[in-house]
Amino acid sequence: MIRTAHVNGVDLSYREEGDPAAPTLVLLHGRTADHNNWNPFIRRFAERFHVIAPDLRGHGASERPGRYELPDMAEDVVALLGALGVDQAILIGHSLGGVVAYHLAMNHPERVSLLVLEDPPAPVPHERPALVDDSPMMVETERQIVSPDPAWAEGLKRVTAPTLVLAGGPASHVIAEPLADLIPGAKLVTIGVGHLIHADAPEEFWAAVGRFLE
Repeated sequence: MIRTAHVNGVDLSYREEGDPAAPTLVLLHGRTADHNNWNPFIRRFAERFHVIAPDLRGHGASERPGRYELPDMAEDVVALLGALGVDQAILIGHSLGGVVAYHLAMNHPERVSLLVLEDPPAPVPHERPALVDDSPMMVETERQIVSPDPAWAEGLKRVTAPTLVLAGGPASHVIAEPLADLIPGAKLVTIGVGHLIHADAPEEFWAAVGRFLE
């Protein structure tokens, strides 16, 4: 079911499936996508979990407030969980959604029981090709991705949830592997199909995540 909540000063659209009494699992999509990016998996996860799949601010049917600081995007999700009465959740985030997920996990470690990061950019400085899309969301998020606050890498030490980092290997344009060293005890699994692991290798993604969630 698609719903909308006003949280942290913005209207967020989200899809909710599964038994609300089951453990909550939050799916966070990548940049320029929305909750529909997870459609092949939502019902499968909903067999075991209370699934929440929001459209991040600036995406899908959610509000475009003109401010796209990555820590704020994480606070949107925290506020959504609070509005839904959820104290703790499993987080699975792809790309930008993975960045949002690790910000949430390092700033609110008590809110995250398990953390799955699918090929998100690690908070280390790096160069990338110039953007074609000059929308505020793209420009602001790209600035933070290529030149992250140095405190973010240090902040990852505060993550307490068991963490799985899925990297897309050399075919990916994203540098995710350093996350496994920055997050205490994190496990790194490489599925060498590039950045869109859950789309291009869905059964490998499902198997790796399933083993971790067990």
